[in-house]
Amino acid sequence: MTEDLQMIYDDFKSSNAKSLSHLENEFVKIRAGKATPAMLNGVMVDYYGAPTPIQQVANISTMDARTITVQPWEKPLLNEIAKGIINSNLGFAPQSNGEILIISVPPLTEERRRDLVKRAKSEAENAKVGVRNNRKDALDMVKDLKADGLSEDMTKDAEAEIQNITNSYIKLVDDQFDLKEKEIMTI
Repeated sequence: MTEDLQMIYDDFKSSNAKSLSHLENEFVKIRAGKATPAMLNGVMVDYYGAPTPIQQVANISTMDARTITVQPWEKPLLNEIAKGIINSNLGFAPQSNGEILIISVPPLTEERRRDLVKRAKSEAENAKVGVRNNRKDALDMVKDLKADGLSEDMTKDAEAEIQNITNSYIKLVDDQFDLKEKEIMTI
């Protein structure tokens, strides 16, 4: 039975780690004022009829804290990449010089910063919901083990351990949100 409990704990921790990883990926997409190549993650480009991630058709870099450059690996893709960036609703207007696209990242207004903090808070709440759903699944598995003969004491200990793991992951989510909020609100 203890191997079964250990497996439940490991699966629970693994699921929570995935929720945390997803949160980190979502936070990368929320810009904090500085230009980063990661801002274009998720932008899809029409590459000869197939939607393709921008990273697979161009080199993305930053010139400075306010400028992103996109250099396509094939010159004819310049217009398709520009369309993909505009259609991604990131609020960027790429400028072409015939060779590369230059994207000026505008400074954030106070109102826009507050909106980004709300979005980050929403993503953090989604991560917490994921952790709680994982807890429910783990507790259901413990109940199944109890029905199969797990002792009352071991059941209580397992439930307490699952709650401790849940609390630690919720704290990690809160800590990540606090860092992101500070990053967004820092001018």
